[in-house]
Amino acid sequence: MDFEHSERARLVMEQVERFVRERVVPNESTYQEQLVGSDDWREWRIPPVLEELKAEARELGLWNLFLPDEPWGAGLDNRDYAPIAEITGRSPMAPEVFNCSAPDTGNAEVLVKYGSEAQQKDWLEPLLAGEIRSGFAMTEPAVASSDATNMEATCEVVGDEVVINGLKWWTSGAGDPRCRFLIFMGVTDPGAARHQRHSMVIVPMDAKGVEIVRMLPVFGHLGEPHGHAEIRFDDVRVPVTNLIAGPGRGFEIAQGRLGPGRIHHCMRAIGAAERALERLCERAVGRVAFGKPLANLGANRDVIAECRMAIDQARLLTLKAAWALDTVGTHRALVDISAIKVVAPNVLQRVVDAAIQVHGGEGVADPELVYLMGMARALRLADGPDEVHRGMVARLELAKYQ
Repeated sequence: MDFEHSERARLVMEQVERFVRERVVPNESTYQEQLVGSDDWREWRIPPVLEELKAEARELGLWNLFLPDEPWGAGLDNRDYAPIAEITGRSPMAPEVFNCSAPDTGNAEVLVKYGSEAQQKDWLEPLLAGEIRSGFAMTEPAVASSDATNMEATCEVVGDEVVINGLKWWTSGAGDPRCRFLIFMGVTDPGAARHQRHSMVIVPMDAKGVEIVRMLPVFGHLGEPHGHAEIRFDDVRVPVTNLIAGPGRGFEIAQGRLGPGRIHHCMRAIGAAERALERLCERAVGRVAFGKPLANLGANRDVIAECRMAIDQARLLTLKAAWALDTVGTHRALVDISAIKVVAPNVLQRVVDAAIQVHGGEGVADPELVYLMGMARALRLADGPDEVHRGMVARLELAKYQ
């Protein structure tokens, strides 16, 4: 097992770390000041400072770093991109600055691997240029979407069109004024084999019959300017050429999209945990109670040590998953991919909780810590809840004995 990063990756890591430290983090307050907050997603606007930083990052070549495929991306494999994702996880705006935000990253990977030339020209190229954003419409409110075979929304092929009906929610990014298309997953042939029933199709946001019902709050926050939307699809019709890779290949595409996105999420969570640990330690040495710094009271040193060890363990496990994904492929890396999806968000939640605790009443009012706690808790549900991934790990482990 080799965790050594390539020379190019080390150079990019240094450049990204410097850019985040010197340009991104100092501009977080400006971003918040420029952000238009509103209960009506149609009034949301993109803070100008974000576009300024994107232009700077692109000029430096720090762009589309998540894609290993040249000429689309930077030529970094999962093992090389993982530490870069961790660095971007230190700031909520950093991933987009480098055009490395979910769900665009997953959608771009799908279009690179499975998209037609026309789909790549119409949708992938402007996405990778940072000119538009996208969404991924899979989860449904009426069924347990952690098992995609429960899916009820449909995308039926009728002549030279695909007719789309259903209700989706938690479609991240759909409230962004730059969101131009969704990748929709639905049932095409309910009578087909279990994993050949579904398809993925490109749906323009301005297609007739696409209705954003509402933005869903996460612990009271709508997540502007991107948001998580509940969307109704009512007899939406798109050309059959919008099907990705053809009908019945939705599960195959979903499996191809699976591994890298988990690496990205988990490493960003680890970067966020590092920032939370910094907040915890700064408070522990700077705050005095009962005549002592908080670091010298109670079990706070144990708490700090446990956080340090948990973060480092989560990082090593995620790097192992990235190495396995690069060397043996998604199918043989399933245990690692499922394990990190449980471990990393739980570690982030644990570290943020400790940081809030050491801040006392200030902790539950601190915008950064509150954001990180919401992020951690939501990640334990996004892309499959903990229980599903634990079940996968247990099933594969027990298979050794059967």
